[in-house]
Amino acid sequence: MAAQLAGRKVAFLMTDGFEQVEFTEPWEAVKQAGAEVALVSPIEGTVLGFHHTDKADTFDVDLDIATADASAFDALVLPGGVVNADHLRMDVHAVAFVRAFFEQHKPVAAICHAPWLLIEADVVRGRQLTSYPSLKTDLVNAGADWSDEQVVVDQGLVTSRRPADLPAFIGKMIEEIAEGEHAGQTT
Repeated sequence: MAAQLAGRKVAFLMTDGFEQVEFTEPWEAVKQAGAEVALVSPIEGTVLGFHHTDKADTFDVDLDIATADASAFDALVLPGGVVNADHLRMDVHAVAFVRAFFEQHKPVAAICHAPWLLIEADVVRGRQLTSYPSLKTDLVNAGADWSDEQVVVDQGLVTSRRPADLPAFIGKMIEEIAEGEHAGQTT
């Protein structure tokens, strides 16, 4: 698996309040698979992770979302966390960045509360996905076909519910990134 993603560049979009394990485990897995990674954020300097509701570690930001360009990346990963997802869905640059990955048919992986950002980007209508259970009504109202499964894959869109689903999420995320662009991955 060390070279499975060689030559690929993967963006991780987050802000303060992300669920730390939903960032660190996928980040390390993608790097070990050979991809180049970048932490993209509307915050300069560092972002603060959480272990559920407890503050955790800080991580260095590589790129400001206001200047980030989806065409420079092969895939996007959206870690969860209530505060993270809620703040990102209110950031016009973050929403446009996410939407651009769908317009360019590139893989996107979102876990836990991150699908809130997908709703705001208007990319869930007619798509099959999962999320943290409390988002079900929001996703269904936005036109998604929601199911309670540990991982759901729909034409390059990979979604999972919670940290316990990370092994399945990471496996499918790497598989979809390795496959590259998906014609069905669209807005």
